[in-house]
Amino acid sequence: MGVVSRPEKVSSSMSSIVGTNLSFSWPDDTPVFDGLSFAVPAGRTGLVAPNGAGKSTLLKLIAGELTPTAGTITVDGVLGYLPQDLPMIADRTVARVLHIDEKIAALHAIEAGDASEENFAVIGSDWDVEERAGYELGRLGLADVSLDRGLDTLSGGQIVSLGLAAQLLKNPDVLLLDEPTNNLDRSARDRLANALQEWKGCLLVVSHDRDLLDRMDRIAELDGGDIGWFGGGFTAYEEAVRAGREVAERTVRHAEQEVKREKREMQQARERAARRASTASRNLKNAGLPRIFAGQMKRDAQESAARQNDTHASRLGDAQNRLSASLDQLRDDQRIVVDLPDTRVPAGRTLFHAEGITVGDVLTGVDLIVRGPERIALTGANGAGKTTLLRVITGELAAGGTVTRADGRIAYLSQRLDLLDPALTVAENLARFAPELPDAERMNRLARFLFRGGRAHLRAGLLSGGERLRATLACVLFADPAPHLLLLDEPTNNLDLVSVGQLEGALTAYEGAFVVVSHDERFLREIGVTRRLRLSAGKLHSDDR
Repeated sequence: MGVVSRPEKVSSSMSSIVGTNLSFSWPDDTPVFDGLSFAVPAGRTGLVAPNGAGKSTLLKLIAGELTPTAGTITVDGVLGYLPQDLPMIADRTVARVLHIDEKIAALHAIEAGDASEENFAVIGSDWDVEERAGYELGRLGLADVSLDRGLDTLSGGQIVSLGLAAQLLKNPDVLLLDEPTNNLDRSARDRLANALQEWKGCLLVVSHDRDLLDRMDRIAELDGGDIGWFGGGFTAYEEAVRAGREVAERTVRHAEQEVKREKREMQQARERAARRASTASRNLKNAGLPRIFAGQMKRDAQESAARQNDTHASRLGDAQNRLSASLDQLRDDQRIVVDLPDTRVPAGRTLFHAEGITVGDVLTGVDLIVRGPERIALTGANGAGKTTLLRVITGELAAGGTVTRADGRIAYLSQRLDLLDPALTVAENLARFAPELPDAERMNRLARFLFRGGRAHLRAGLLSGGERLRATLACVLFADPAPHLLLLDEPTNNLDLVSVGQLEGALTAYEGAFVVVSHDERFLREIGVTRRLRLSAGKLHSDDR
């Protein structure tokens, strides 16, 4: 029971991960996996599933950070693992994070004339360790980061890239990556994708970055405690899922018609039996047969009717079982389909006009005009000032220059999604934003955002990340007055793929203007961006493609 690792190097075509009858439960006995078996071959594999399905847990089990309660995991080859949450220890140097600080110290000691046996033992055959480290840092966009630099001087995106460089320096055969594009800007994502494109060995990536997933050789879908496999990247996976859903929908429709037919035939058979019984009773009475013969004939008719009824009931039960099985194969429809006419803004109406926006040395003389109902993507490297500009647009942050805002509500969804009162239910939060909305209509609108029945009465503090996003969107988009300008700051961060699709559905229905900060190119394409702006060196540039 546990993880069996073979740390010696293997041929890239031989590297693999195999799980056999794997089970795992949390200390409170909440099960995560029960008898899961799988094999991840060499090549690039993307692992997808809703948040909470166990993706990160599975990677930790493979990496040996968690121990299975039953079953085994076998890793063929040297293992590298980049977790989603990297430890931030400020006093560590880049060399320490790369696990090469002792080798570099030994190299420098030898160069200074210390030819002790201990220094040679530390270096081993790694005489080019500085050159290899420089190469890995360079191809991940960290060429200007020195090995003695402290971690506290790096951005979140740089720390993620540094963590990946540390794993690549191991020259592993099996590499596990958990949401590696979180906190990465567009150029860093491209460099990561290019590095993985050259990967030889067994790669298993958990990600909601669909562009990255499109570069995979296969997609593994974790669903209901089992793993399904789909050849090709994420687009091929989506097409396969869509085709499977269409087949399942046809099967359900056929099964529903079959149930209706069996119910109708059963009712018709009962009515025919009742008519025959009534006719037979009159005929027997008119025929003047002895009572004993009449009673026997009546019992025979009743038994015949009962047998027919049992036959129809059995056929109906079989049809209902087939319908139930068909429904089990049909994926839940988690799409958001909604109309938002109150958010409509006349074409060309100016919603925001600013000249010479200045905030310290972050924004220096920025000019910006937002007209309805345009859809603006705001991009730029990490730290370029994108969030600062959004806060200026809302009026939350004072700035130099001249700023004019049109009448109409501006709504701001920060990365923290902190608009909801965690002590109130979803329905109560919506009542705060739209107090005049009748209760029945409030529940109807929440249902369109997939809060049906008791889900609308969950406290906001208990919601998952995807649920909190949906609840926040419902409150913002159905607010009174409705927003005419919507600002979104990295809205897809930490969302699973289902939640990203729901966000896309809501933004597609939105009829006002919005400015969205995102590094997710697929997301920007799906929501119909009409203008691209890029912040660089405190200035705003047109970046239309």
